[in-house]
Amino acid sequence: MIVLAVLRHDQRLADMAGGNDVSASTVRRWRDELIGLLAAQAPRLDGALKKVVKRGGEVVLIDGTLIRTQRRTGRADRRNYSGKHRSHGLHFLALTDEKGRLIWISAARSGRTHDNAAARHDHIRAHLRAVGLGALADLGFRGLDNDILDPVIVTGYTASRTHKLTPGQKEANRVLAVGRAPVEHGFAHLKNWRILTKLRTEPARATQLLRALLVLTNLEVNR
Repeated sequence: MIVLAVLRHDQRLADMAGGNDVSASTVRRWRDELIGLLAAQAPRLDGALKKVVKRGGEVVLIDGTLIRTQRRTGRADRRNYSGKHRSHGLHFLALTDEKGRLIWISAARSGRTHDNAAARHDHIRAHLRAVGLGALADLGFRGLDNDILDPVIVTGYTASRTHKLTPGQKEANRVLAVGRAPVEHGFAHLKNWRILTKLRTEPARATQLLRALLVLTNLEVNR
């Protein structure tokens, strides 16, 4: 319960230690041990997709998010600045099922990472095709799947100065937006853990923390 309070409410370790007659180092050790145990239970990409197929699912929802971090001095932190969000942070990809339940989260990457680049690095398209699933994504993933006849990842249509969207394309974008809406609920559940308000940790540890919170979030949502 002490560690859950630290994760949920971002309680200071010293405060939790003093109120429970233990040392701050003990609470830190408990926190790190629990995070490690939970992160080890987080589903890997192949396993998560196969589970969706086994349940009869046909599509997943994909999106990227920025988990804000405390700004650090020096050039090394520049790569963590996201121009899109105008903030320092770490980039994560996540997949949910059609109802918005989180099924997988990627490793942490620098905040300036583009959704498309992250998806290419994780071979999302190939993994989806291997199990026969489709994915709904926003325009940040446009160009990830250029298969016109049999696309795995659907991103909708975009207008340009010389090309206006047709009524049919506008309707397709509307339907896609409705279908994608639950992915935001998945992120909202994850970000309810206030320890994510502003991370104070390295990418490797942030990856472990997010995967541990994924497990806890699913336990909470599915209970």
